[in-house]
Amino acid sequence: MSNGVRILFVGDVVGSTGRRTLLGVLPRLRERFAPLHFVVVNGENAAGGHGITSKIAREMFAAGVDVITLGNHTYRQSEIFKYLDEEQRILRPANFLRSQPGHGWCVVEHDGVRLGVLSISGNLFMNAGMPAFSEADAALYALRGKADHILVDMHAEATSEKVGLGWHLDGRVTAVVGTHTHVPTADMRVLPGGTAYITDVGMTGARGGVIGVRREQAIESMLTRMPVRFESSDDDPWLNAVLIETAVEPMRAQSIVGVLEPL
Repeated sequence: MSNGVRILFVGDVVGSTGRRTLLGVLPRLRERFAPLHFVVVNGENAAGGHGITSKIAREMFAAGVDVITLGNHTYRQSEIFKYLDEEQRILRPANFLRSQPGHGWCVVEHDGVRLGVLSISGNLFMNAGMPAFSEADAALYALRGKADHILVDMHAEATSEKVGLGWHLDGRVTAVVGTHTHVPTADMRVLPGGTAYITDVGMTGARGGVIGVRREQAIESMLTRMPVRFESSDDDPWLNAVLIETAVEPMRAQSIVGVLEPL
């Protein structure tokens, strides 16, 4: 591998507004950041805010997305179960139970460069079946010799778990990016061992809502403490992402910058 590569990681795509934003913005980001070698998208909220369908996943792949990562809403759409086993490029967290549909990592290749992508779920306030850190270690063992760079999506509620995993994997993977809380954090940096890190990339969807939900519904729920049916907002759509430039050396990043783009 003579040169580094550019990886665009897009934060949680929320509902139809998020999908429309991704498909509308991605072509101009490809032009702006050319050459853009890999695009990885968290799609776990893509179907009305809850999970993803095979139709939506195929639409993303057709638009040039290389890998889709998921999270705690992976199984909200039962139609997706079979597709998770059939399509190697869509990932549920590797620390879900082995009996559950799908798999947690894959390898994609572009111009002779192999990118491994690993999906992990946090354990604090989440429902993953196995410990995050040890399963991440097991996945890296399985990926030995199969990838030049590895990107890890840590889908977690607790910032402490995300920061901890970043330090735990520093120097062993190219990037650890956090997802799930839908609000971008300002701590993006390359750690001392060469791993690009951010606690949360943010979401791709309606910034005019409450983390993607119609704000009037979210406020009603908070005010009344009664059940409210949430719907995805369509107000003020933006894409949140990070652009990672790898170093020439394997498993090392040169830089990580935020990408905030309106539809």
